Amino acid sequence: MSKFVMFKAAIMAGITIGIAGWGYLATYSIIGAVLFAFGLLTVVSYKMKLYTGTAGFVEFKDKNNKIQFKEPLTELFIVLGGNIIGCLLVGLLARLSPLELTATAQKILEGRLSVGPINGGLLAIGCGFIMTTAVTFARKGQNLPLLFGVPLFIMCGFPHCVADAFYYLTVPFDYIQNNITDVLVFYISIVFGNFIGCNLYRFVMKSNP
Repeated sequence: MSKFVMFKAAIMAGITIGIAGWGYLATYSIIGAVLFAFGLLTVVSYKMKLYTGTAGFVEFKDKNNKIQFKEPLTELFIVLGGNIIGCLLVGLLARLSPLELTATAQKILEGRLSVGPINGGLLAIGCGFIMTTAVTFARKGQNLPLLFGVPLFIMCGFPHCVADAFYYLTVPFDYIQNNITDVLVFYISIVFGNFIGCNLYRFVMKSNP
């Protein structure tokens, strides 16, 4: 897959997750958490590029079995960038909704910031672990881990860096502007936390399931 095609697939994944996040904000309940699974099922079915569905599967060794980081990390940055752009597009649209989406998104962000970046990054490991597990089974045509895993990480309060991107981009602009440093530091921490969780199988077992 070329980088341009990858970028487009990542934007579409961001749009899909944004719509799923919209459903969660609209209900803000276990029902919304279950509905959120629509986003991940769509991403897997259409083979879109999602950061948490990619981070645990990028190859860090070349054909000669030499460790390399530049190419896989470049891929992850492209995917995350596209995901954020897709979330931004849906986040802008969400501001036109008569539903109280921005207020709920701000409540989620305030809750995230209250735990701090270190704790947030550690909690994000749980989400990454669930996502790699779910995607591994979904690629084999087994979607139950995905259907259960998505509500699980949401109800546990494990941050998902793409879903969170949608929430943050739906929050009133003045709140983001007043807390921009805290938001950026926290966001970077959960991106790293998700990466660690996505690769936990490889770190511990030296392979994916």
